[in-house]
Amino acid sequence: MAENNAGNHAENNAENGISRTSRRAVLLAAGSAGAAALTAACGGPAGTRGAAGQPSAAPSRPGGGASSPACVLATEAGAGPYYMNLDRVRSDITEGRGGVPLRLDLTVVRVSEGCRPLEGAGFDVWHADPSGDYSTGKATFLRGTQVTDRAGRCVFRTIVPGWYAGLAPHIHFKVHPDARTETTSQFFFPEDILLKVYARQPYARRPAPKHPNSRDSRYRAAGATMTLPLSPDGDGYRAAYTVGIA
Repeated sequence: MAENNAGNHAENNAENGISRTSRRAVLLAAGSAGAAALTAACGGPAGTRGAAGQPSAAPSRPGGGASSPACVLATEAGAGPYYMNLDRVRSDITEGRGGVPLRLDLTVVRVSEGCRPLEGAGFDVWHADPSGDYSTGKATFLRGTQVTDRAGRCVFRTIVPGWYAGLAPHIHFKVHPDARTETTSQFFFPEDILLKVYARQPYARRPAPKHPNSRDSRYRAAGATMTLPLSPDGDGYRAAYTVGIA
């Protein structure tokens, strides 16, 4: 059963309360060996680029030129009240939910080890549908897990999430490098692309905020590091992003 907007308001309060105390962002320049590893990790499928391939915390933009790689330690944030440990390993998490298609090409690297690609890490994602609702109870739409390959990579096929409750639109994620530790954070989206998406169906069934990102203090604090570098991909978008963990 989908979560209603009143429930989403609870996430607004819960996440903001957590993120104010737990958020951190560190940018570490990769050494020569780490840079080579990260370059390989960020290569991804043709036509995509990793956000960690930028020399600063600012995410890459489609059409930008090549730059020296750097290693970005992911900005941590609260998981919110809707995380479910489903262990549902799958790449396509849409379950028939309509929306603008989104492909995520993700890479996990260990920052403390020269940006070494991390094999065998569990990567969970979950987010709201175009109406701003999360799957709860027995429903599992827009949730899933992948395990990174030898290059630290995994792929998710989903849709652009909807907006709700005064928060910048986002995708939650958790990285589990082993059974004892995890890193929790969230991806944001370029505001100009969000406005284009929200003018399309089924998002356009309700009027979108004029500024879906800037109203959120979490985005103002972490958006420069955690915004996905989207590029057109058929009827939707795709993004390659490298998540650095300690």
